[in-house]
Amino acid sequence: MKLASLKWGRDGRLVVVSSDLAWCVEATNIAPTLQAALDDWERCEPLLKGLAESLDHGSIPRVRFHEHDAESPLPRAYQWADGSAYVNHVELVRKARGAEMPASFWTDPLMYQGGSDGFLAPRDPIPLADEAWGCDMEGEIAVITGDVPQGASREEALAAVRLVMLANDVSLRNLIPDELAKNFGFFQSKPASSFSPVAVTPDSLGDAWKDGRLSGALEVELNGKPLGEADAGVDMTFDFGTLIAHAAKTRALGAGAIVGSGTVSNRGPDGGPGKSVAEGGVGYSCLAELRTIETLAHGAPKTPFLKAGDRVRVEMRDARRHSIFGAIEQEVAAR
Repeated sequence: MKLASLKWGRDGRLVVVSSDLAWCVEATNIAPTLQAALDDWERCEPLLKGLAESLDHGSIPRVRFHEHDAESPLPRAYQWADGSAYVNHVELVRKARGAEMPASFWTDPLMYQGGSDGFLAPRDPIPLADEAWGCDMEGEIAVITGDVPQGASREEALAAVRLVMLANDVSLRNLIPDELAKNFGFFQSKPASSFSPVAVTPDSLGDAWKDGRLSGALEVELNGKPLGEADAGVDMTFDFGTLIAHAAKTRALGAGAIVGSGTVSNRGPDGGPGKSVAEGGVGYSCLAELRTIETLAHGAPKTPFLKAGDRVRVEMRDARRHSIFGAIEQEVAAR
């Protein structure tokens, strides 16, 4: 089952989207918004699935689904907690700035709490007030949970996953060092993020969803050229069950909490840093990682961070090259 929120008010209006992303049908008679459906999932899920089956069979009135009409599935959320499940990415980025990585990073997930009172729609521009801040995209996988009790086990946490989607976690890289130096986490360096037009139930992902990981190439493009196509199911040190349980260790998570994977990152075949797509590798899901590789190889980065007019695209396709979640497609805009 695939769900989306069309632009309407602050929280959108819920629609069920066909498997091929071509059609949709309003689901507001079941729940007015996705958050309302998540709050009453036990009742709403079977009704929404029935609507999805009728839609795919073409047995009910339907309208064309246009991705540019969609908000992020949850235009705002009670919780947005982003992890760093791909520790390879963390190791590389820290190495570039000469910071040692504690051994505990391989056994205890990193996680920060981002701003969730408003997300960018998947086709909204990325507002940037100052290019000197070092704007970067981060291609990620994210899940939306149901209620998760405090102290939930990994298995309990994984069972609470309701929907899977893609994310572009926007980062202002040049603001990060000073914030981290205060030992109080990210804030100004993490502006509004965006998510894919469509969120998908795990059972609809087939074999691509297994043991709390989503397999498949995450296609990240910059200005129409491939930047990365790392497999999200490879080199993921912490699965989503582990990430969610980590977030719920000392607090309960409410239905509609979003948990991110962190930047998808693959090692090279030799276990070292990966190569760019142009060099035959799977590339990178963010500019910081590319700049790290350039620094390690040449002593300084060559690729600039995002500037006004740059276009970013994040997407994942199935084995038949059909888009699974729709595309995040954004242009950086000066403001």
